[in-house]
Amino acid sequence: MKKLILALSACLLISTLSSYAQTQHVYTKYGDDVGTLDGIIKAYYDVVCVNKGGKVSYERDSLLHIQGVRVGSAGIDAKGNPVLHFTTLKEFHRESDAYEEKEGFYEHETARTVQNIRNIYHVWSTYESSHEKGGKVVAQGVNSIELYFDGKRFWILGWYYD
Repeated sequence: MKKLILALSACLLISTLSSYAQTQHVYTKYGDDVGTLDGIIKAYYDVVCVNKGGKVSYERDSLLHIQGVRVGSAGIDAKGNPVLHFTTLKEFHRESDAYEEKEGFYEHETARTVQNIRNIYHVWSTYESSHEKGGKVVAQGVNSIELYFDGKRFWILGWYYD
């Protein structure tokens, strides 16, 4: 009976933390809501969107991520072999911002699956990309995003896309 009570208490605690994480709004200086899962995922997509000739904000993006975060992409090379690109957030921006600013880049979520235990969240988020808002889709894929909820806000621990 004690084990059942402990198990139910743990489930209640997980449920309480999950509920709390979904209802408290915390904003960065750029107005991104990092206190809710929906808010940080919205910010995750918004921060990479840029008009042709515009500027991507590394600082804004870095406020969503835990310090020292590593990010990357997975895919298939020209010979059909799996490849993984693993880098820092700053290096990722150095490699991608110029192209996105020159061509324009918009990405939006099309579906989401969330798994969480206590304060760790894993989000599978499918997306579509284009060069202009509402433009022709040029890419589709999935983002695998790991997050940590510290009791007040979410932090992105890392992400990969394919």
